[in-house]
Amino acid sequence: MRKYLLPKDGQFYKANLHAHSTFSDGRLTPAELKAAYKGAGYSVLSITDHDLMVPHHDLTDPDFLMLTGFEMEFNEPRRPGVVDSRTCHICLVALDASIDTQPCWHRTKYVDEERRQYAKFDPDEPDYEREYTPECINKAIRIGREKGFFVTYNHPVWSLERYPEYSRYEGMHAMEISNYSSIVSGWDEYNGAAYDDFLCQGKRVFPQGTDDNHNHQQPGHPKWDSFGGFIWIKAPALTYPAVSAALVNGDFYASQGPEIHDLYFEDGVLHVTCSPAVRVYCITEARANKAAYGENGGLATTAAFPISPDEGYVRISVQDERGLRADTRAFFPDELFE
Repeated sequence: MRKYLLPKDGQFYKANLHAHSTFSDGRLTPAELKAAYKGAGYSVLSITDHDLMVPHHDLTDPDFLMLTGFEMEFNEPRRPGVVDSRTCHICLVALDASIDTQPCWHRTKYVDEERRQYAKFDPDEPDYEREYTPECINKAIRIGREKGFFVTYNHPVWSLERYPEYSRYEGMHAMEISNYSSIVSGWDEYNGAAYDDFLCQGKRVFPQGTDDNHNHQQPGHPKWDSFGGFIWIKAPALTYPAVSAALVNGDFYASQGPEIHDLYFEDGVLHVTCSPAVRVYCITEARANKAAYGENGGLATTAAFPISPDEGYVRISVQDERGLRADTRAFFPDELFE
């Protein structure tokens, strides 16, 4: 029996769910961001300004969907003798277009007075005090999910977080397997190993590629930080409910460039169809990793991998000639061998 791991029906929509505008430290207005991303072939954008959630539904049109979101940061107090302290950033993207109230709000901290006028918060809720502790961060993740947000853990390398820190975070939907702004700024922010760290803990999170763009440079500059990290969402329609459902279901994959056209499991074999690839990896929880190549040293566009339940989770990573990757979410034995 064939089991489609990316939905058989629907359409792929290119999306960036981590972006900054002039409402925080980005250089482009929301309208300019929409024009740039729509012109580059994107269909979905979430402007996740720092600590401030501003809906931009006025920019949605039949061919382009704006999702409401914001980014929270939890900063470690400065440690003596340490140049930079650690931080944890999470993005929260509203799963319903009607959500306009920002969770985890503080009436006087984190957002300056000029920007505070754009916020809407629940006056009956107490101020949310942030601390750089797993308890405080996990509470924010839990509150975000309870209030209808898709929560992503961001750029661990730039944040100076390693396994002892991020392994204590619980409950997020996704983590950034790549962050383009970090990459062009000098950090090695392809986080395949960190993604596997989460999975080996039994945390069924999804991989997300993002730009985290601020656009401080002009297009064409090596540090122009748009269009290098994204997800391809497969949904039946370009509507807020359909795209939100696809996010929660994990009906998407992360990419820096390569494309995955088809992914299904049949008779114990995982089948992949993709754009031309130097290598197609099949990554497992065990030491049973595999790789597929094209014939006679050429590029591969298909791959088939026998899978055993005792290998634990399995995920696909496609690498192109430029070294760029596309990554599916992980699939666990109970999902494949029902």
